[in-house]
Amino acid sequence: MKTLGLIIGLALTGLITSAQDNTGATVKVTIANILSDHGTILASLHTADTFMKGQGISDDAISAKKGEVTLTFKNVKPGTYAIMVLHDENENERMDYEANGMPKERYATTGTVELYGPPTFEGAKFDLADKDLELRIRF
Repeated sequence: MKTLGLIIGLALTGLITSAQDNTGATVKVTIANILSDHGTILASLHTADTFMKGQGISDDAISAKKGEVTLTFKNVKPGTYAIMVLHDENENERMDYEANGMPKERYATTGTVELYGPPTFEGAKFDLADKDLELRIRF
C-alpha cells in the first residue's frame, strides 16, 4: 500500500512540474527574403530593457536557408516585446559593420522599419496576450 501511495505521489509531482514548465504563449516567427544558404539566422526576443543592448530574454538560431525559415519562442509570458533578427553570414555571432558604420549583414525587427538610424523599441514592439502568436519578418 505504501508503494502504491509513493507511485501515485511521484506521478502527481511529475504532472505538476510538467504543467509549470508550459506557462505562457508560443511566438512563432517566420523570417522571409533570406538571400543565401550561408551562415546562421540569429533571433532574439527583447523587452524594452534588453533591446539593442545585447542578448535578449530568449535567443534562438537556425542555419540559413535561401527563402525563409521559422523560429519559435516558447513559454513567453504576456507583455510587450520586440524581436531582432540577424543573418550572420560569417558566423561570428555579432553584427559586422562597414568603415562608415553601416551594417554589412542583413538584419530586421518586428514592427516598422526605421529609414535612418538604428531600430527603436517603440518602432519594433508588439503586445503578446496569453494566446499563441505568429509573426512574419522580412529582411
